[in-house]
Amino acid sequence: MNPLQQLAGIAGKPVGAVSHLLNRPTTSGRHRPFYGLNVIDAIRGGTLEDAVRGRTTMITGASSGIGLATALKIGEAGGEVVLVARGREKLEETAAAVDAAGGKAHVYPCDLSDMDAIGEMAAKVISDLGGVDILINNAGRSIRRSLELSYDRFHDYQRTMTLNYFAPVRLMLALLPGMRERQFGHVINVSSIGVQTRMPRFGAYIASKAALDTLSDSWQAETHSDNVRFSTVHMVLVRTPMIEATTIYQKFPTLSPEEAADVLCETVIHRPRRVSPPFGQVAAFADAISPQIMDAVRNRGYRLFGDSQAARGELAAPTAEQVTREGRLFAEITRGTHW
Repeated sequence: MNPLQQLAGIAGKPVGAVSHLLNRPTTSGRHRPFYGLNVIDAIRGGTLEDAVRGRTTMITGASSGIGLATALKIGEAGGEVVLVARGREKLEETAAAVDAAGGKAHVYPCDLSDMDAIGEMAAKVISDLGGVDILINNAGRSIRRSLELSYDRFHDYQRTMTLNYFAPVRLMLALLPGMRERQFGHVINVSSIGVQTRMPRFGAYIASKAALDTLSDSWQAETHSDNVRFSTVHMVLVRTPMIEATTIYQKFPTLSPEEAADVLCETVIHRPRRVSPPFGQVAAFADAISPQIMDAVRNRGYRLFGDSQAARGELAAPTAEQVTREGRLFAEITRGTHW
C-alpha cells in the first residue's frame, strides 16, 4: 500500500475521492484558503473598508511580495498603514503607491534582525501615531536545505529563528500593551502550511513558524477578554522572489502575491483564529491519527524532489530542474505544500 492509499484509508475514502478533495483549488472565494468559518463569514459579511476604518495597521516586510500587495489593498480601502522593512527607498515607493490608491502610509525602516532596533522603531511609532491596532507579522526568512547538507550550518537555524520568531515576539511585546489598554487589537501571523504538513528540508523554517503559532495560542488565552485576537494564517506556496532559487517550484501550484494578500485582507475582516488550506487540514488530522502514515508521505516527497543548487552551495545561476510525472502529480495532490 503506497502512502497516498494509506492516507486515503485514514479518511475512509477511496484514493480517487481523496485526490479530488485534496486537489480542489488552493483557494476559495476571493483567493482565501478554506477554513471552518467560511460559511459563517459569508453570512456575517463585512468589508475591508469597515475593518480598517479608524485603525492603524502595521505590516512588516512591506517593501515587496505579500507585504507590498497587502499594503496596497488596505490603501485602496482607505486604510492607514505603517510600513516596516529594512530598505527605506523601497518603502517610500510602497508608501507613494498606497497614498495614490487613497490610503495613508507611514514609513519606518527597521532591521528586523536587530532586537534593539525593533524596540526603538516600535517606541517611535507609538509616540508618533499613538499605537497600532492591527499588526501583520509578514516578514520572514525561508531556508530549504536537507538535514544532510545542514550538519555544519547551525547558523541557518539561528538566523531563521531570529527573524521568524524573536523579531515578531519583540514587536508584539511592544505593541500588545496598547492594544489591551484600548480594548482592541488584532495580530495576524503569516505562518506556513509547512507547520501542518511538516515537510522535509524545511526544518529550520517550520520550527520557527511553529514556535510563533504556539506562543500566540498561549497569549490568546490571556488577551481574549481584552478583545485582542491572534490569527494564524497557514499560507500556501506563494510565487515571490523568496522561492526563485528552487526552480522546481515553477511546476508547482502557487498563489500570486495579490492572491495571498486577499487571504490576509479576509483575515483582517473576520479575525479568525486559523486560516488553513485543505491539504494542511487533512495532513494535520492524519498526523494526529497516525504519524507513521504521514512519515511515509513526507519521505516520498523528500525522495521525489532534491536539494536546489543554492542549497548545495553551487554559485552558478539556477537552471530549471526537471520534475517527473509522479512529482507533478504529487505536487498537485499535496496542493500548496512547498516540498
